[in-house]
Parts: sequence; C-alpha cells; structure tokens
Amino acid sequence: MKPFKAPLDDIYFILNHVVGADRVEGFDPDFSREITEHFAGFAEGVIAPTDEIGDRIGAKLVDGRVKMPDEFHNMFQAYVEQGWPGLMLPEKYGGQGVDGVTGGVVHEILMGANHAFQMLVSLAVGQNRVFEHFGTEAQRAKYVPRLVEGKLLGTMALTEPGAGSDLGRIRTRAVQDGDLYRITGEKIFISGGDQDLSEGVLHLVLARTGEMDSGVRGLSLFACLSNLDDGTRNAVKVTRIEEKMGLHAQPTCQLAFDGAEAELIGEEGQGLKAMFELMNHARVDVALQGVAHSSRAWDIATDYARERVQGRNADGPVTIDQHGDVRRMLDEIDSVAMGARAMTHLTLVTLETGEDPWLVELLTHLIKWYATEMGLRAVETGMQVLGGYGFLSEYRVEQTYRDLRIAAIYEGTSGIHAMGVAARLLRLENGAAMDAFVRFVKSVEGGERLSASLATWEKARAHLETGADPGPIATPFIRLTARVLEQALWARMAAAADNHPDPERIRRVAALVTRQAARVDADLAEILAA
Repeated sequence: MKPFKAPLDDIYFILNHVVGADRVEGFDPDFSREITEHFAGFAEGVIAPTDEIGDRIGAKLVDGRVKMPDEFHNMFQAYVEQGWPGLMLPEKYGGQGVDGVTGGVVHEILMGANHAFQMLVSLAVGQNRVFEHFGTEAQRAKYVPRLVEGKLLGTMALTEPGAGSDLGRIRTRAVQDGDLYRITGEKIFISGGDQDLSEGVLHLVLARTGEMDSGVRGLSLFACLSNLDDGTRNAVKVTRIEEKMGLHAQPTCQLAFDGAEAELIGEEGQGLKAMFELMNHARVDVALQGVAHSSRAWDIATDYARERVQGRNADGPVTIDQHGDVRRMLDEIDSVAMGARAMTHLTLVTLETGEDPWLVELLTHLIKWYATEMGLRAVETGMQVLGGYGFLSEYRVEQTYRDLRIAAIYEGTSGIHAMGVAARLLRLENGAAMDAFVRFVKSVEGGERLSASLATWEKARAHLETGADPGPIATPFIRLTARVLEQALWARMAAAADNHPDPERIRRVAALVTRQAARVDADLAEILAA
C-alpha cells in the first residue's frame, strides 16, 4: 500500500502560478505553505493511518448513540490539541483567522488523508459564516468559541424522507415557545448526526415556521444543540445510521426531533437564504473531495506502474509505465486531478477576492460537477492501471472509489448542477454568469484551439437561448463548459510549467488535454441533435 502523501508541490504550483492566489487579501504564499506543510506532516502521520481502520470497523449505533472507532478518539484529541478546528475561525473567538485559500488546501489534504473524518470536522467554517451573516452577537459568542475548541462538531439538517432536492416539501415543524422554538420532525442522511468524539453536536436545522403550503418561503433556520446547557440530552434521537457503500466511519444518521429546543437564526422565512451560506461552502468542499481522491488515485497508480514489471522491449523487461497505453491512463488521471484542482482553486480565489460574483456563481456548479463526475472516472482508471490488484482492497483504490461515489450525489446531484447552469444561470440577469465565463476564457492565452472551443461553446449557448428544453441537454452542456475551462487552465499550466518541479510532466499532460479538445464538437452535436 502506498502511504498517503500530501501533493503540496502541485497545490502551490497552481495557487502561485496558475490562479493568482496572491490577489487574495491576507494570503502569504510562504506562510501558507509553512502552515500546510505542518498540517501535511500531521495528516500523513496521525490522520491517514486511521482511514483504513475506519473503513473496516465503521461507526456503530449502540444503545441509541454513535460510537466511533477507538483510534479516532486519540486522533481527534491530537487534532484539537494542535488547534486545527479553529484554523479559519475568527481570532475574536479564539480562532486563527487564516485565509480561505489556505484553509481550502488544509481541507484537501484532510480529505485525502481521511475523507470520513474530514466530513465530521469540516462544517465549522460554514456554520461560522451563517452566524456571521445571519446570527446575533450573542449567538456568535455562544457557539463559535465551542467550534474553535472542538467541543462542538456540526451538521446541516435539511433532507427529509419526502424532501430531498425539493426543499419546499419540508415538513419538520418549529413552533415558538417563549424565547426559544420547539422542533418536531424527522431528518435523514445527516452526516455526523451523532458521534462520541466531541462534547456535543450543533445541528443547523431547516424547519417550517410558515403554513405547510408555504413552500420555501415558510422555512427558517435554527441552531439546535444535542446537549442542553444543563448537560441533559436535547430531544434529538438517532433512530438509525445508514449502511453505506463507502465512508463507513462517517455516521450518516436518521434523526427524530421531538420538541427539541432550538434558537432561531436570523428572521423567520430567511431559512433557505441562510442555509445556502452553508451549502455553498459545502459544495466547494465536495469539489475538493473529488480533487483529493483523483490525486490519490494518480499517486497510487503512478507508484504501482513504476514498480510493476510486465513485458519487454529491446533492452529487456520493463515496468508498465513504459507502455504507451498505461502512460495514457496515468496522464488522463493526472489531467483530471490537476484540472479539477485548478478549477476549484480558481473558484476559491475568485470567491475570496470578491472580484467576479457572477463567475463564482457559474464555477460553483461547474467544479461540483467536474471534480466529482470526472474524479470518479479518474479513480476508475487508476483501478484499471493496477489490473486485478485494483479490484482488491490491498492498494485501497477501491476504497477511494467507494468513498468518492457519494460526492456526485450529495450537495446537489450532478444533474441538478447541470440544470443550474443550463437553465437558471443561462437566463438569470440576461446570462451575466455566462458572460463572466466568456470574459475569463478570453483572458487566457490559449491559442487557436481554445478560441475554437469557446466558439463551439457559444453555439451551444445560443441554441439554449432559443428556448430549447434544457432537460435533455443540460449534462452535455455542463460537460462542454467544463472542457473549455479545463483547456483554459491547462493552457495556463503549460505556460507556467517551468515553475513546477516536474515541468516535463505538466507539458506532457497539457498536450494530452489539447489533443482531446476536439471532444467539444461531439458535445455540441449531442446538444443540437436533442
């Protein structure tokens, strides 16, 4: 088995030389690298060894409470003692206030080391943003320091048996009771709905305060603690944890709220607006999951191919990385891992600078779709490189696939994000997000091939603007959009290749992306034929 190794050279090549992270206020590339090198050592030595254990043992429901593997307790204690929970939280409340770009790097490393654990500890940043934009000072003072100290781990409780992507069907009810509210209802698929690592769980619950037929306008957001201030358990019960394909150490819970005490965040009816503050952060995190797993698959497959001897050439036996088709597969994995990372880092940088909100609107959909859908293809290819060993648990590429599979489903399925681009953003503000995308691509020196690909994309956009039904063609349209962005960012990587420790690798993979650029024509043909 290849031990986990954080890909810091690849990460900072993209941040410093491809997406211009130095534009972000507070981002110091040297200081950022120092922080992440420290975290990488911790992740490689302490967190990553628990990943296989968690997959094998899993989280267990015992007497109504979730029990985590013993090894997770020591690991979590070390994680808290080193101050990692408060890395990106405000200094005012005891956090370190590190910039979001550096925080994104830490999250990617954490995902690569142990995806299940990352999901348990990652929502603090999004929850803080909810309190920052919608909460009161009293709420911030009550909850944020406990998130900083790792005393609370968070959830986002949206989904119900009858309400998945259609949040207007939520039936969980919140009724005012003096200064508090009482929540009654059922939530499903709640990641980290319970665990025995932290002192408690902070649920952000979307519940109905309006009439049952009020749709999303009647939804409000609440802070609901697993334990009350007097130490007793709140009326939140874990009724089951799901048996899943992957992420076995991530307790995905079904929760029953039976008059549970909660605090309103913001105003009644603002729930969906407030929850999107958390969901948008989570969607960038999910894109980074695709980045982390495809990068891990490339690392394992490359290491294996360098050592596996099969076949001969004129000089004698050769390792399989010397075979042209294997080299192609390795480069295709690399193109996805590095391409998805560049897209996601571009999104983070643009988000943090606040320079182009419309571009962020488009990129958020795009990175979630590309990094997960193409990330899965990359991991599948990694399994193929290993042959029969890829199908075994020994090299753990199969766990990488199992853990990543959900990423194309949660936080909005791939189809929902495709429709978000082809339907909602196409028409919103006369296509302002589409215009922002065109401006960005035109700003890249990509030569005739990129210009031709953008022209193909504009034909597809024009077809959608005629009023064509976006349903059948949303997926080929977001795929086409992703291919154009991929080409643009690989053009930048090729131009900056001398700044990477392995410039020949960057140029070789960039050439592969250019050779595959003509695939945009097939996407357009599919769109026009529908």
